[in-house]
Amino acid sequence: MKSSGLRINNAELWGGAIWFAISLFVLEQGRQLGLGSINSPGMGFMMFWLGIVMGGLSLIIAVQSIQSEGPSVRSLWAGTRWAKTLIVIVTFIIYAFAFTRLGFLLSTIPLMLVLLRAIDPVRWTIALPLSFAAPLLIWWVLERVLQIQLPTGMFEIG
Repeated sequence: MKSSGLRINNAELWGGAIWFAISLFVLEQGRQLGLGSINSPGMGFMMFWLGIVMGGLSLIIAVQSIQSEGPSVRSLWAGTRWAKTLIVIVTFIIYAFAFTRLGFLLSTIPLMLVLLRAIDPVRWTIALPLSFAAPLLIWWVLERVLQIQLPTGMFEIG
């Protein structure tokens, strides 16, 4: 049986409300940077209009959540694999510290390997080549094609 009305534990309602608050922040920051005009847009022109679009979409989600019963906040967290979540968080913290010290390649290759093996394990025959090939391809595109300088680290690799 479908209930109508406002449910305080409706995840979509909370999501819409949080994104609406974020959109107000983006909108205000864009306004403070200066809008300019349509012919000569200012620094905040795009942010301002992005905030308006975000606000509109978040209001649509919030209104729809009131009209139809959405999932509860608790149901969104049911079955969450917290150990794997912590592995990802710790891995990215280590990666952030290692990135400038070891450089792009020497920090990204182990990151890929840990993520491919620890989160949803991929066979070693796929994980090893992919953890080397993907960062090398990204490095080649960024460094050689786009000429974006990446950190080489203390070993000057990459």
